[in-house]
Amino acid sequence: MPDDELESEILEWARKYAQEQHWVLNPDHKKLDIVIRGLARNQRKFGERYCPCRLRTGDPAKDRDIICPCIFHRDEVDRDGMCHCHLYFRKGNPI
Repeated sequence: MPDDELESEILEWARKYAQEQHWVLNPDHKKLDIVIRGLARNQRKFGERYCPCRLRTGDPAKDRDIICPCIFHRDEVDRDGMCHCHLYFRKGNPI
């Protein structure tokens, strides 16, 4: 799959997920693009959409927790208004 096609697929998936959670994606398109490219790179390289802001251990069982949406994202959005990767934002949260 070409890079831009995979990135478009991931962006659409992330957009739908954000809507389901009543969140929004990062309104800064440059930063959003960086995260989407990182997710696509990890999917191509490792076979999973590992969060680009988290370190992989190389152990698939341990790294399962950092597949986007990772196990941390809900608490981070609730607490900080955004996830650590700055992909998902609580609606109305200023950057």
